[in-house]
Amino acid sequence: MIARIWRGAVRLHDGDPYAQYIGSTGMPEYRSTPGNVAALMLRRDLDDRCEFLMISLWDSMDSIKGFAGDEPEQAVFYPEDDHFLIERDLVVKHYVVDSATDATCMFMTDNSRWEDRDGRVVET
Repeated sequence: MIARIWRGAVRLHDGDPYAQYIGSTGMPEYRSTPGNVAALMLRRDLDDRCEFLMISLWDSMDSIKGFAGDEPEQAVFYPEDDHFLIERDLVVKHYVVDSATDATCMFMTDNSRWEDRDGRVVET
């Protein structure tokens, strides 16, 4: 398994709108690409900005190419990213996943509930 990691930042007041935007663009694209195992959107407020770390897990580099194209080290951007991003990595990092726990993948639904892949609500 391979982890693909990207980092970017938006203005502090754009944290929630950007999370919603990526939740409706990047996250579904990750999940709909064959070979994607999981996708995480992490964020933290840091001084005057909100930093995002996107981690996606893939079964192979070929699957990553299915998402990112023939140059998988290049970051993938979406039409409104220029409006939001004040910092962005242009190149992603790939790591071989050496070990992992048997955790359930969860995602945030439109109504702000965490659900697992089977649609069960997960208490946080």
